[in-house]
Amino acid sequence: MSELSHFDESGKIKMVDVSAKDVTTRRAVASGKVLLSRETLETLQTHRSPKGDPLEIARIAGIMAAKKTSDLIPLCHQINLAKVNVTAEFSDFGVYLEAEAITTAQTGIEMEALTAVSVAALTIYDMCKAVQKDIVIADIKLMSKTGGKSDFEAANS
Repeated sequence: MSELSHFDESGKIKMVDVSAKDVTTRRAVASGKVLLSRETLETLQTHRSPKGDPLEIARIAGIMAAKKTSDLIPLCHQINLAKVNVTAEFSDFGVYLEAEAITTAQTGIEMEALTAVSVAALTIYDMCKAVQKDIVIADIKLMSKTGGKSDFEAANS
């Protein structure tokens, strides 16, 4: 197992130095689920939510969150985003979310994709809590990443 990158030789927290890394196009995809009751799901599907369309608002919230990732995660680098997209679709369990983020940079974009999907899920939770108290946010994970030193594809993605 490799060492944690955010600690120096003496064990103090540090921001990773990416200055010697190559600038490459990097892409990451993250996903998550919001588990909803049948009644809440029907409310959303029939556009009877008291707060508007949670899926569309969640998409926008996720995109906005990706743009603020370095403000939320203390040692995360600021990077220019070339693209962020969040999709939200109904499923038999509730809502399936997926976020794609792309950059050309010296460091990865996984945190932006994960932040986007997390905030999108929290937005659906916030907008649906008036009709359901036991909403569960589940399975937030990195699905894939390309560019940089190594690529990654989640098993069963």
